Formats: sequence, structure tokens, C-alpha cells
Amino acid sequence: MNSNDVIVGLDIGTSKVRVIIGEISNGSLNIIGVGSSDSEGIKKGAIVDIEQTVQSIRNAIDHAERMVGITIDEVYVGISGNHIDLQSSHGVVAVSSEDKEISDADIDRVIQASKVIALPPDREIIDVVPKEFIVDGLAGIKVPKGMIGVRLEVSSTIITGSKTIIHNLIRTIEKSDLRIAGFILMPLAASQIALSKDEMNLGVVLVDIGEGATTISVFEHGGLVKTTVIPIGGEYITNDISIGLRTQMDIAEQVKLKYGIANFNEANEDIKFKVPRIGSNVDKEYTQIDLAHIVEPRVREIFQIIREEVYKLGFTKEIPGGYVLTGGVVSMKGMLSVAQEELLPAARIAIPDYIGVRDPSFINGVGIVEYASNIFFKPNNLQKRALSSNSKSRNSSPFERVKNWFSEFI
Repeated sequence: MNSNDVIVGLDIGTSKVRVIIGEISNGSLNIIGVGSSDSEGIKKGAIVDIEQTVQSIRNAIDHAERMVGITIDEVYVGISGNHIDLQSSHGVVAVSSEDKEISDADIDRVIQASKVIALPPDREIIDVVPKEFIVDGLAGIKVPKGMIGVRLEVSSTIITGSKTIIHNLIRTIEKSDLRIAGFILMPLAASQIALSKDEMNLGVVLVDIGEGATTISVFEHGGLVKTTVIPIGGEYITNDISIGLRTQMDIAEQVKLKYGIANFNEANEDIKFKVPRIGSNVDKEYTQIDLAHIVEPRVREIFQIIREEVYKLGFTKEIPGGYVLTGGVVSMKGMLSVAQEELLPAARIAIPDYIGVRDPSFINGVGIVEYASNIFFKPNNLQKRALSSNSKSRNSSPFERVKNWFSEFI
């Protein structure tokens, strides 16, 4: 196996750390390995204890290495959170060649020109995503190479994040004995798997409901236009079960995963289970209907809050593509039917179409690998050189590599 053809994605979540290994063979991507471990040191998607998070990452890496039989030393890292901000930018250059044919060098220069923006000292640029190119006033061009023109422009989205959060993430990855091949924004990664081009062009809301937080991302005209994170997720459901059944949180989590159902109408009274109650040495028996009475109100509230957040982002009219749901929480039975009632218009659940990872919880990890394969491993890609400069300095110190990686954007 050629290590140059292997892509490793790292998804650090509140409940799980997942490592996805992809291999490019004959131009197509295959998922060949998966590693996971329980998250420690992560709260609502943010690192609160570096040493515990390092151990969780190493456990997931070791699991993936044993499955595939390779050594992992470089990963593409997913990043998300409320510190993420999107900023529109514009770049303009004159076509340099005498025959006025647009070359890769012209494209690189115009993308560089769009990166010249004023940034507060506490912000870093994570990614630059070209939305469209304009050649002598002709807009809507995706690949201008080879066209004839005098003036080349680009409309791009600059993705920035908190310098403190980014550098703490960098330190955590480096302490895990891994190199960072690149950062990838989670909604962009997930969109590779979850959304169609038509949905992204018409307008669609991608909702990733994790254990500690929910990420809401709106796509229009083929690109990401808004994203936000709300600190509500599956742990709220677990907490309600713990209170309702008067049992410990770890028991409540097990009950949620095994018997949880979000829609009372789909619950089965013949499904019964016993749980130890706090303050009692006698287990009490419950039915799935009892559990649904606890879970459904919280699930409906989560979807109502999601809808309100989309309105706050400025999307008050009907969204043609509806809502696409991802994340481990949406695997619970009855989630889709409740979502379809609360999130009008349509709602559906996205699942990766790869053997071994056909579960909504793998969307982000698989999306990171898919995004990296499309951006970094496709020839003549417009973002390839701009986003892979970290590989030029692998032998330097961790922070020197990061400095070099970010220097492409400033």
C-alpha cells in the first residue's frame, strides 16, 4: 500500500473520537479502516483537558492502525464551533501572459489577492473557498484555466477561527505524535457526503446533532453561506432520561442507545427493561412507551430551537432543499418522523454510502476524507497549493509548521 494514496481523517467529537482511513485506488476513494474511542477531555465540542484528549486520540489511532496494519503519522483534522466565522472577499488581477490565456499562476495570484483582508489579532484563517471566477465581466465561471481574458476576478469565502482554540487543537494533535496535513471545516466536510449539488444550489440546511452540540449550516448557490453552533445535543436527552427514571447518567445513556425512541406513536409497550434507581437497591421495570414520554418532548424542543436558529440566521422563507440531518443522535428511532413534523418543509437523514460506516455518526469523519481527496489529491485543483503548504515543512517544529501553513493566507 502506497502511503501517498492513504488519507486519514480525524473527527474529535464530544462523545467519540473517530479516525477514518481512506485509500485512493484507480482514481476512486475507498474506506479501508475505522478507529474510535470514547472522548475524554471534550465538552460541547471544545477541548477542556489536553492530556485526556490526547489519550482519546491515541486510542482511536491505535484502533485504526491495528485494523489496517499501517502506521498513521499525518491526519486531516475537522474543525467546527461557534468561533468559526465566514467572510466574503474579492480578488482582482490582470492576466499575465502575452496571449492572455489564463494559467494556474493567474488563478493562484487572484486567490492570493482575495486573502488580503483585515483580521483582528485573535483570528486565524482556516480555509479559502473560491465561489466563482469572473473573466472580463463574465461571471459564474468555476474553472477559468485556459480561457482568454484581460481581467480575472474571484469571489471567495474566507473561513476564520479563534487563534486560541486553533492553537490548542494544534498542540493536542502534536502531543498525540501526529502531523497536521490540513484543517477542514466540518460543515464543508459533511456536505461532501450529505448534500447533492442541486440541494446546495437551491438552498438547504445541514444539521449535525452531536452529543454535546448541534451545528447548523446553510448552503446556497453551491456554497456555504452561514453556520452556527448551539450548545444542545444528545446529552440533554440522556440527562432527561436520568432524571425521569431516577438513574445514573451512564445507565441513562445505555438505555437511550438500546431502547431510545423519539416518537411516542412508534413506541412498543412490549419492549421492557429494568434500571437501577438512585436511592433504591431494587431495579424498576419500564416500557419503551414510558421512555418515549421522556424523550419526545426534548427531541421536539431541539428541532424547534434548530428552526428558530435558522430564522435568526436570516432565512425566514421556505428553504427549497429542506433540512438534512446528520450526527449520531439522529440514529435514534423516531427522529426522522418528529423532524418531518417540526422542520417544515422536508427533512431527511444522510448516511455515508461506504461499507462499514453506514451510520449518520460517521458523516463528519468520512466527509473529512472525501473533502481531502477532492481538494488535495485531484490534479490542478484550485485550492490544492493554497491548502497543503504544511507538507513543505514537516521536519520543522510543530508551531513553525503551523506558522508556515497559515502564512499562505496572510
